[in-house]
Amino acid sequence: MTAPTTDNGKTLLEVKGLKKYFPIKKGFLRKEVGNIRAVDDVSFYINEGETLSLVGESGCGKTTTARCILRAIDPTSGEILYHSEDGTLVDVVGLSHSQLRVLRREMQMIFQDPFSSLNPRMTLFDIVAEPFVVNKIGNRKEREERVAELLNMVGLRPEFMRRFPHAFSGGQRQRIGIARALALNPRLIVADEPVSALDVSVQAQVLNLMLDLQEELGLTYLFVAHDLSVVKHISDRVAVMYVGKLVEMAPTEDIFSNPKHPYTAALMSAVPEPDPRARTDRIVLQGEVANPANPPTGCYFHPRCTYAKDVCRTETPQLREISPKRFVSCHRAEELDLAGVVTSGTQ
Repeated sequence: MTAPTTDNGKTLLEVKGLKKYFPIKKGFLRKEVGNIRAVDDVSFYINEGETLSLVGESGCGKTTTARCILRAIDPTSGEILYHSEDGTLVDVVGLSHSQLRVLRREMQMIFQDPFSSLNPRMTLFDIVAEPFVVNKIGNRKEREERVAELLNMVGLRPEFMRRFPHAFSGGQRQRIGIARALALNPRLIVADEPVSALDVSVQAQVLNLMLDLQEELGLTYLFVAHDLSVVKHISDRVAVMYVGKLVEMAPTEDIFSNPKHPYTAALMSAVPEPDPRARTDRIVLQGEVANPANPPTGCYFHPRCTYAKDVCRTETPQLREISPKRFVSCHRAEELDLAGVVTSGTQ
């Protein structure tokens, strides 16, 4: 598959042909009998200062993709090209552990669960200052000053730094996680469903904080989510995944108002409409999600697609650019007229 070409923005990250297969082993000798194609030939790019959201149903491979980018897990194949701060182009896949440790100062992660991602035996100071300790940066006084600065930045009081995580609410814990991610002045932050475990009112506060920090610090986000209302609020572009494959990628307003892939249209039809008088036609997909260990031939989505033709059952569609910045993996993308949703309130 040809990787999507970058637009005029300055590219920070390029992912080309990324694959992550998990082996299936059976029997007493644990013989490998197949593979689960968690990420199956995914390509995309992220420009500096923008937010790209990866969306899709649970199990579609979006979190696995994010963890591969940070080398939290090793990909099976593909390229993850990162434009480092000194101007060099680095393939993250081929880095040694020592090289990766240096690069991780520029690439950090915000985790999904603010309760399990913080060590309950460490104080807030120890949690936020841990990146400085690991990288041997500063003395204790300098670390205290920096931790106080980071806490102010995320809306927490510096005098809280001697408390333990159990003393904080879910939203406050996620702010602690954000402060820890910002400690080493990263350029790329991978946010793995950072607000899905929070109440709706707290979600809005954390999202607005992330947007403010992005503008203030020039951050770039890879935002993993399944809540399309959240995605619509925070994203510049959206990439939709289905069974390990990227099926559509486009600017947020375009993909919400005018989806080009039938699976994207089905996702958009599930977005709640704020006007109770508005009537929306919900698209209910028939059948089951394809098995990533034994996917169907042709387009993975064709068994559930009402628009499928013979070519969809036999030939695998390639992700291609059908208009500027719009990439779709569908044989019939140009001819289908699919309904979207109103995009008022997007960035």
